[in-house]
Amino acid sequence: MGFVKKVLKGRKKKRGKVDPLGLAVELGEAVRDEDLPRCSIVILNWNGKHHLKPCFETLASLDYPKDKYEVVLVDNGSSDGSQEEMRDEHAWVRLVENEENAGFSRGCNQGVECSDSPEVVVFLNNDMRVEEGWLRELVSPIARGECAATTAKMYSWDGKLMNSAGGGMNFHGIGIQRGYLEEPGPEHDWARKTLFACGGAMAMDARVFEELGGFDEEFFAYYEDVDLGWRTWIAGYEVLYTPKAVCYHHHSSTSRRMPTEMIRLLQVRNPLLACFKNYGDEAFGKVFPALLALSVRRMFASAGIEDDGPFRIQNAVTDATGPVRKMWERARGGASETFPLTRIATADFIGMNDLLGDWDRWMERRRAVQATRERSDEEIFRLFLKPTWCIEDELGYKELHEGVLRDLGIGELFDGLTDDGPEPHR
Repeated sequence: MGFVKKVLKGRKKKRGKVDPLGLAVELGEAVRDEDLPRCSIVILNWNGKHHLKPCFETLASLDYPKDKYEVVLVDNGSSDGSQEEMRDEHAWVRLVENEENAGFSRGCNQGVECSDSPEVVVFLNNDMRVEEGWLRELVSPIARGECAATTAKMYSWDGKLMNSAGGGMNFHGIGIQRGYLEEPGPEHDWARKTLFACGGAMAMDARVFEELGGFDEEFFAYYEDVDLGWRTWIAGYEVLYTPKAVCYHHHSSTSRRMPTEMIRLLQVRNPLLACFKNYGDEAFGKVFPALLALSVRRMFASAGIEDDGPFRIQNAVTDATGPVRKMWERARGGASETFPLTRIATADFIGMNDLLGDWDRWMERRRAVQATRERSDEEIFRLFLKPTWCIEDELGYKELHEGVLRDLGIGELFDGLTDDGPEPHR
């Protein structure tokens, strides 16, 4: 069963809101219990035993017909006793056990594959607790046919700060969680269109999820939700932020336990992959050179190269004798020797090469996405919110960022499409 049609039209902007981009929407009436869809809530876990109790206690207390939702936990090879905790304390949850960490993207898709014929698939981080009405509010816009996917209002664990009130990105793919680390306010309380649904608390029409191929498993983790949301809009569907679907989040509790360079590689590579796949042809021709230029500059800024003198030809010595001559000869013969770079810069380099070193395959992936296009780039760009936001303060990077916007015509693509809200948190 599918609830939505492509290219929905006719909803009115919500009155009395500061909404220069026209993203506000009016949501419909409450959905009766008998009309609520059957849902499968998929949760990923990797050594998160300490998070499981509050997550599942709140899911067990949802204000939602008990026969209309199931919970599936996919464990990605935990070694902390999570599986035993699930069997002993949360046996009502369907447990899927992987021998190794298959990643967020694959794990979520796997959870859907193992679910029991849902009409709506729901994804929730293991480090969440939810309010009783969370699921009902999250899936109701899908049940009413107002959109294909929704994302929840996420607070910090103590409820004092926002974690997410919808999402956007800058023009080179760096994702933005609207409201992140801001104090809760009325600007977070109205429903609106959003570029993507945060994978930590989202719902999607199961038919549309299958049609779009689910999360891109090659992303492994990070930005898979940005990519899926972008593809959803391209294919003619819509994604909404639903502020009455409330949950609380231990932000980055898993990523803090991973080596920094491993996270960095994904956070550099995956925005490149999302942009490569999803921009239309005209914008892609302008944006792609800038993506590469900014990635290289960002890599150089973190490379830790204190002295580039040995690489400058003007420093060559050709007529010296004695020890100086011998030093020069040694330098000439050492061209194949290694040169130290920081692990962060090396991660950046590998991430870029994951795209550039497999060009034909990624171009084929790009063509597959473009073949689904029902909506133009121009209709989607206002969802970016902060398309010209610069993520780095380093002087050379900022100069390059401003230059490509000005000199490659990228700024013209997003003229007048910047949200009035505060700058994103780095």
